Amino acid sequence: MLVSAEIRERLEERFSPQEIEVVDESEKHIGHAGYQEGGQSHFHVRMRARSLAGLSRLARHRAVHDALGADLIGRIHALALDLSD
Repeated sequence: MLVSAEIRERLEERFSPQEIEVVDESEKHIGHAGYQEGGQSHFHVRMRARSLAGLSRLARHRAVHDALGADLIGRIHALALDLSD
């Protein structure tokens, strides 16, 4: 399974978002640290979920990292998050 698909699956399961977009931006980072052949290393996630309402920006980021789990986070070099309720 692609890392991008795993990200989407875990976030949908945990947050039931109204909107979610997971973009593999790895190709923008060719030649930079963390780039791996074939991509799947640099991601941008845009998610809108009511379950994040009332949480600070830091708490939202922590919740996403928790939902993804250490195993998946360990395979990602960069993760940009755009989160709101």
